Amino acid sequence: MRRREFITGLGSAAAWPLVARAQQAAVPVIGYLSAGSHDVFAERLRAFRESLQEAGFVEGRNVAIEYRWSGDELEQLPALAADLVHRPVAVIAAFGGVYGSLAAKAATSTTTIPVVFGTGSDPVAEGLVASLSRPGGHLTGAVVTGVEVLPKRLQLMHELVPTGTIGLLVNPTRPNVDRIVADMRDAARTLGRQIHVLTAGNEHEIDAAFADLAQLHLGSLVIVNDAYFNSRAQQFGALTLRYRVPTSYQYREFVAAGGLMTYGSAITDTYRIVATYVGRILKGEKPADLPVQQATRIELILNMTTAKALGVTVPETLLATADEVIQ
Repeated sequence: MRRREFITGLGSAAAWPLVARAQQAAVPVIGYLSAGSHDVFAERLRAFRESLQEAGFVEGRNVAIEYRWSGDELEQLPALAADLVHRPVAVIAAFGGVYGSLAAKAATSTTTIPVVFGTGSDPVAEGLVASLSRPGGHLTGAVVTGVEVLPKRLQLMHELVPTGTIGLLVNPTRPNVDRIVADMRDAARTLGRQIHVLTAGNEHEIDAAFADLAQLHLGSLVIVNDAYFNSRAQQFGALTLRYRVPTSYQYREFVAAGGLMTYGSAITDTYRIVATYVGRILKGEKPADLPVQQATRIELILNMTTAKALGVTVPETLLATADEVIQ
């Protein structure tokens, strides 16, 4: 939804206006940059709006939000970020993993528009900030626990399906994919297991990867989190049941759509952190003074309906430690 009536007369983004002077000045506009779509990420957007309201900003009352969704086209993120800069907006909330964060940084490189990102990659290694404690520049944000939990997800899948080769599905365009694969091979060896790497970078290739998995008689599948995969929960859930393969991903949307298991950060926590920082910036604080935060809450969620359909016996010890069990 676009609220264009609230942005007439918006001044320079460098002003970072105070809401306390909203009666004399234009209502500030937040640029919301994301992969996926409103429908797919409705729960995440709800968390963002709720925390923004807790910070004192209500959409349609004292703040406006310009949304830019890339759908499944990650390559569109740079153009969408540039469009927000030309709008202009007072601050950009950048999602879509490292793709969205880098797009927002590039688009604002010659401006003073602050950026608050949510990413699962190392923001220092990716060149987003100078350090976590002292970001410097005009970017800060929140980091979701990402590849760090992949070995644990592999171990949990080992407990659920203790035999057979484990498939590992990766997007070949993902940053640092070779290092991720190498680390997962090491983790598999410590469990006495082997992994077989499958790659997919679009909808057709995801379908083909599952077909290959069935032909190779792989016993289970761990999907490496990726910004493109994040919006494909329904597709992954359907393929899990179609090919009767136990699958694991990082976020709740996946297991709610029919996947067997998720283990990873509660992604809505990242959206709440970003919204809180956006509110603080609108009140006058600078990104350089706001340390990058880490969303540390980890969730284990199991879909017992899927487990029964696949003939997987879930150990009682695993059920006892689950944060949520979908029946």
